Amino acid sequence: MSLKVGDIIAFERTFTIEDVELFTKVSGDEGIHHLTPDEQGRLVVQGLLTATLPTKVGGDNNVLARTMTFEFLRPVFTGDTIICEVKIEEYERQENKNNRTAITASFLCRNQNEKEVLKGYFSGVIL
Repeated sequence: MSLKVGDIIAFERTFTIEDVELFTKVSGDEGIHHLTPDEQGRLVVQGLLTATLPTKVGGDNNVLARTMTFEFLRPVFTGDTIICEVKIEEYERQENKNNRTAITASFLCRNQNEKEVLKGYFSGVIL
């Protein structure tokens, strides 16, 4: 995929109880809110599990991240569908640095009710 400044890449995912249980095992993040369902039977999705949405877009484009900033705006629950839009802010070939391409992107994630849940940016190089 050839990227350019201004491109917006969207990705969507619905989080399940199984996702949270697996991430709990992998991460060790065993906060009670990730283990005990609320009155609606939902678990709170770990913030870093939610943050896999913009990192997936980076991975799809072979980004080796150098910096990542996340601002968690509201909880995400199992059953929520999160839409993540990643916008390419900078994209520049670096002739003097192993001919790699530097990239900076911002992202905004919203739930199915259009409420913002996560925003931030990442920067790195394209491998």
